[in-house]
Amino acid sequence: NLIHMKNYKLDNLDKFILETLLNDARVSYATMATTQKVSTATVHVRVEKMRKLGLIKGTRLAIDPKKLGYDVCCFIGITLTTAGDYPLAIEKLAHVDAITEAHYTTGHYNIFAKLMTRSIEDLQDILINRIQVIKEVQATDTWISLQQPIARQVKP
Repeated sequence: NLIHMKNYKLDNLDKFILETLLNDARVSYATMATTQKVSTATVHVRVEKMRKLGLIKGTRLAIDPKKLGYDVCCFIGITLTTAGDYPLAIEKLAHVDAITEAHYTTGHYNIFAKLMTRSIEDLQDILINRIQVIKEVQATDTWISLQQPIARQVKP
């Protein structure tokens, strides 16, 4: 029962709600309503409408990986043996817990993946024993991230 986004235009209240929730998903509807001089019910209705649109896809907890000992962030460009290998390769890569994101891409690589590991040794083990052993993977290139100076969601 999703409403199509192209038939719905975000207004200033919707944008305020989204920006507020992006900054702190625990902000109450009452707080947002007071700030915008609308009723709590209005904020509730707007949030529910944006959920039905598929614009709001739940709430997530943001964890600092470094606090859990994940000190290495890297990106791996994966070249598949054939383009048709994509579904099976993704199914196998989904079982590698260190992969936090995977994108099907154009250009030199078929898949571009982000990994978080505790150490370079862990990264090496994952590359050799979990990723490069996948039959559909022809080759990989790895880039280690030194820092992440920008990390943000898209603005509504």
